[in-house]
Amino acid sequence: MKQETILLVDDEKEIVNLLDIYFRNEGYRLLKAYDGMEALDYLREETVDLIIMDVMMPRMDGIAACMEIREEQNMPIIMLSAKNSDMDKILGLSIGADDYLGKPFNPLELVARAKSQLRRYHRFNKDTPVKPSENELIFEDLVIDIGKHEVSVDNRKVKLTPREFSILELLARHQGQVLSMEQIYTNIWSDPFLDGGNTVMVHIRNIREKIELDPKRPCYIQTVWGIGYKLDRPS
Repeated sequence: MKQETILLVDDEKEIVNLLDIYFRNEGYRLLKAYDGMEALDYLREETVDLIIMDVMMPRMDGIAACMEIREEQNMPIIMLSAKNSDMDKILGLSIGADDYLGKPFNPLELVARAKSQLRRYHRFNKDTPVKPSENELIFEDLVIDIGKHEVSVDNRKVKLTPREFSILELLARHQGQVLSMEQIYTNIWSDPFLDGGNTVMVHIRNIREKIELDPKRPCYIQTVWGIGYKLDRPS
């Protein structure tokens, strides 16, 4: 079995060295970077399965680095930050991060979140064959290719993060059925709902920005006020 590689990006060397111990004890291969530019250099040379990255760093911060990474790659990204306000979390998720953890944090919780992200990422990117009947979910010009983990709209490829793809696939497999924010959150994040409503809304907004001609008047992902969301063929 291939050893999974995690890229740790944080200018606080004590945190990087501490996490290095925890993740190596779990059998992962670790790469260490201390700012966003160094992280990008690693990604040009190395295959990385997961990135754990701080927001506040010199030279290039985590927000800028995350945005640049998302131009080309879709591995899970967990953002770390001493800023714990809802707006900071929403910003991190809106620019392509898959999870957000405030500092100080419990290293064991971070390890658990990383494992969850990796399981989901490899489940949607594995090379095992998909039944032809399940390979593509088609909604007029929107095509969701489950086998290739690709989405296209009007023959234009759309880049979604693993989390965004998971949400879109979940809605597509329940075509026309309204799913509450709690149903979406517990299915995708595998965590208790608690205050996950904002997280779901941010991801839905991001998906709409990528697949809808007019995100403010969505054709595919419909909001059912007071209940949740559904995906259906445009009427």
